[in-house]
Amino acid sequence: MKREPLFNIPPVVVAVLAVLALIHIVRTLALSEDQDIEFLLTVAFIPSRYDTSVLGGVLPGGFGAELWTFVTYSLIHGDWTHLGVNAVWLLPFGSAVARRFGALRFLMFFAVTAAAGAAMHLVTHAGEQFPMIGASAAISGTMAAAMRFAFQRGGPLSFWRDGGNAAYRVPAIPLTGVLSDPRVLAFLAVWFGINILFGLGSLPIPGAEANQVVAWQAHIGGFLAGLILFSWFDPAPDFQQFDDLGATRH
Repeated sequence: MKREPLFNIPPVVVAVLAVLALIHIVRTLALSEDQDIEFLLTVAFIPSRYDTSVLGGVLPGGFGAELWTFVTYSLIHGDWTHLGVNAVWLLPFGSAVARRFGALRFLMFFAVTAAAGAAMHLVTHAGEQFPMIGASAAISGTMAAAMRFAFQRGGPLSFWRDGGNAAYRVPAIPLTGVLSDPRVLAFLAVWFGINILFGLGSLPIPGAEANQVVAWQAHIGGFLAGLILFSWFDPAPDFQQFDDLGATRH
């Protein structure tokens, strides 16, 4: 059975990781402390930005920042440990989704799931002044998307796996069938369990300071968006496939 090279990473995933690393290098080496604070206030996601009664609209960026921070926060990380942990998760799941979607669809999917995570964070942390940063919500979206095809027969996480790109083009499991697949259910249970434990403080955050918390609601927002919106980004297959309404399409 043909196997792919272990480090066969799609160029778009390498590019995303390079951008994340470059941004952190510039923040660490090129910006002063005041400049870095100004940068964070401009591009991080801050719920109080949308509540003028809290800060009175004093945050930089104006109306534009109210839009772009739904995505730009995902490009910033607190430290190298934060970036490294996210990179470890992005490599397998992001690579699987990028191979299936292609570069442009993958970048759009990354942005949409990041925005969904920010929206969930805004709903659950209305008026909060602490900035949210990190790519975890978008990476959670790629995990959810991978679930829709990775466990299918011949898929990248299937025991009976084909080599090459064929493993990433297997028919996707319909949304209505997600909760009937025991492997997907096990993945869901572990994923949600870990996020809730981190959110409740029952599990320590690797490399984090005592006052740092995990924006687990944003993770869930990105994950649900990735799970539900998968078919919007999935390229039209060249084989018969079930869609999310249970009908077949070609």
